[in-house]
Amino acid sequence: MSLRARLAVEEAAPQTQEGHLVAVYRAKLLQEIDLAEMSALAPAERRARLERVLGHIISREGPVLSTTERAALIRRVVDEALGLGILEPLLEDPSITEIMVNGPDRIYVERGGRVEQVPARFSSAEQLLQTIERIVSTVNRRVDESNPMVDARLPSGERVNVIIPPLSLTGPTLTIRRFPRAYTLAELIELGTLDEHMLMLLSSFVRAKCNIIVSGGTGSGKTTLLNALSGLIPDGERIITVEDAAELQLQQEHVIRLESRPPNVEGEGRVTIRDLVRNSLRMRPDRIIVGEVRGGETLDMLQAMSTGHDGSLATVHANSAEDAVLRLQTLASMSEVKIPFEALRDQINSAVDVIVQLHRHVDGTRRIAEIAALSSRGRSTFQLTSATRFRAEPLGVDRIVRGWYEHHPVPRELGERLYLAGEHVPAAFGIGASELELDSREAK
Repeated sequence: MSLRARLAVEEAAPQTQEGHLVAVYRAKLLQEIDLAEMSALAPAERRARLERVLGHIISREGPVLSTTERAALIRRVVDEALGLGILEPLLEDPSITEIMVNGPDRIYVERGGRVEQVPARFSSAEQLLQTIERIVSTVNRRVDESNPMVDARLPSGERVNVIIPPLSLTGPTLTIRRFPRAYTLAELIELGTLDEHMLMLLSSFVRAKCNIIVSGGTGSGKTTLLNALSGLIPDGERIITVEDAAELQLQQEHVIRLESRPPNVEGEGRVTIRDLVRNSLRMRPDRIIVGEVRGGETLDMLQAMSTGHDGSLATVHANSAEDAVLRLQTLASMSEVKIPFEALRDQINSAVDVIVQLHRHVDGTRRIAEIAALSSRGRSTFQLTSATRFRAEPLGVDRIVRGWYEHHPVPRELGERLYLAGEHVPAAFGIGASELELDSREAK
């Protein structure tokens, strides 16, 4: 018995009256339209045509409905015929950043950093599977018992992950992650992600071509911050972005976007992040931006950072700045090139200048928890010097996280690098331009 047939048997249940009407009028609609003609129309025109035809069908054959009920029925039927059914209203809601379907009758969304269940549900696991198949077909993928997991990016930009039985014991499971719009650093200040002193410091780091690693947990805002930082790169520089699923939205003109590719149904044609990072080195980049390092490509990225591609940026999953450098060391060791940990440590010390650690708090807010300089050049162990930390106050009854940013002097070596690049260290971080200029004159 096929997967779909088994799901139909397992999940068989009487349809609601609304579900029955949707199925009936969807069949009637498909009988009256010319599919070839519809395929030639733009998406907006296609939807308008279907709504108009369905309206005529309902007027001709009934049932008698109120204006509100009629509009809702037309919307449901067209969504089923053209879009993703009950998921369409969720996809159109700009406040929703993630949709999580845990089987046909449990749908959750993330809104404002909080996860909540919504009343929408699929009529059966079979209907959910049909929706999943429609989604993956748009990216020339398939999902069945022989290929029960799919991770892909939709043409509209959302990232989709699918896992179905027998791997998923709760039925077909679908996760849609909508990438947030590009925020500027000024907007992130308004959201409380950082303050003005940190903005000035990060701006100096980017313009002085420091190599920056943005670290944080899942959903902490790494890609959002990376995108905002990339906006500080001067126009005219050749930037190459390498991503698993294209999320970055750089505004500069001279940008080359590279995206990895999974294997096809025959298991061939895979192009990894590492393949793309290696190829990018042959494309004469001024800066390389890697959406996320999580394997052997970390070694290639570190070598690029320490061999003339200053000002590069990348993200990594880690819970603290200390964890970030250790994770970089572990990921770099996953390369087929067997390099001692001591040599990898020296590579990281040479390549990475700054770690920006993000944290997602219990109230859903996302903040920079720490900006730390890697100041262990030539040392036997990693040494991080914190330039700023977020100090949280104890949680109150409203469960809202409050606190303040605590700033410290940046390491003198990093301050001198900013000074020689024509940048300045904000006064909040303890080194004045006159002090650095005096040190420079004394060195001469």
